Amino acid sequence: MLWQKGRSSDNVEEASGGGRGALGFAPHIGIGGIVLIVIVSLIFHQNPLAILGMLSGGSGGMTAGNMPAQTAQANMADPQVQFVSKILGSTEDVWTAYFKQMGKTYVDPKLVLFHGQVATACGGASAAVGPFYCPGDKRVYLDLDFFQELATRFHSNSDFARAYVIAHEVGHHVQDQLGIMAMEQQLAQRGEPMKGANGLSVRLELQADCFAGVWANKSQQQLQWLQPGDIESALNAASQIGDDTLEKEAQGVVVPDSFTHGTSAQRVHWFKTGFQSGDINACDTFHAQTL
Repeated sequence: MLWQKGRSSDNVEEASGGGRGALGFAPHIGIGGIVLIVIVSLIFHQNPLAILGMLSGGSGGMTAGNMPAQTAQANMADPQVQFVSKILGSTEDVWTAYFKQMGKTYVDPKLVLFHGQVATACGGASAAVGPFYCPGDKRVYLDLDFFQELATRFHSNSDFARAYVIAHEVGHHVQDQLGIMAMEQQLAQRGEPMKGANGLSVRLELQADCFAGVWANKSQQQLQWLQPGDIESALNAASQIGDDTLEKEAQGVVVPDSFTHGTSAQRVHWFKTGFQSGDINACDTFHAQTL
């Protein structure tokens, strides 16, 4: 991936602290978060599904306490920060143009880099959560150490696989901007199940995968920066962290009723759907009869 061709974003910040508050949102854990949860579970001999259940959306998520961390401009001399800034800049360009076509205004999210732990409007979070989006403060949070873990433990050192992680979390911000997250919460309050093979959480996460695919399509049109093997690297990353794959690894059996993010095949399918169509209308997982 020729990521240097992208425009740098001014919205990358670094956390330096935070205060207490009383908001009650839950962060939406993405592709990166699942990978790190598996790593932590292997180290501490815990079931990754139990950890995921405590950290993912709904009433079981991290509901609160912390206000957003105090931040400062990130160090752009760091090559990893440069990479993140370029990818975020591309998502800004893609979604600003896309929203304009829809007669809407896209508001850029902030991307906050942190180390170890961070305070957010969705509660305190540690590096074990991995990259995530907090709708309470409209920020994407990322511990850069995650990229090293991704490379050394899961042998995924592709720039585009890392870009996909960021694009997935920005996809949650797009959902927030379009009112999809609010709709999900309304459906949950009416009794629709969050977990399960057809649950709201699975539909939300698969749509974020699809939105990441739409971004990949549009960014390629704008920059011509993808190289042979890039798409395959993202699909490979998605295939390794489906609910079914994680459950089989953790407990030897698959329990669809506990799904929160979708199967490996579903994650691959919805990313490909977004990439091939370049159209968010093709990403309507909430009305899809078959996921």
